[in-house]
Amino acid sequence: MEAGQGPPRVLVVEDDFLIAMQTEVALTTAGFQVVGPATTAEEAVALAGEAQPSLAVMDIRLASSRDGIDAARQLYQDFAIRCIFATAHDDVHTRGRAEPYAPLGWLPKPYTMASLVAVVAEALAQLRRP
Repeated sequence: MEAGQGPPRVLVVEDDFLIAMQTEVALTTAGFQVVGPATTAEEAVALAGEAQPSLAVMDIRLASSRDGIDAARQLYQDFAIRCIFATAHDDVHTRGRAEPYAPLGWLPKPYTMASLVAVVAEALAQLRRP
């Protein structure tokens, strides 16, 4: 599922600047290539189309009228890109809305950068399995 050579590409979709920067540093340090961060659903879709990441780390509340689940829907339908939802909004209703788009995992906020890296590594391993 990875596009091209080199480290796996991970699209970061997060509208909180500090969390986005921490996420970028943690993933880059762990050997992943970070795409973004995107702060809106529209930006996420545009970046995904250009960079073809292996997966996305997606917040649900974004700085746009479209939320992260809507962005995940479009990433999944247009590019077959699946998401890890990193969010404070992981209730049953929210998970139910996201389920049709085959989430790779849920990381409830607050989380540690080590747990983020572990979830991303596991999701990439899951994508590689036949």
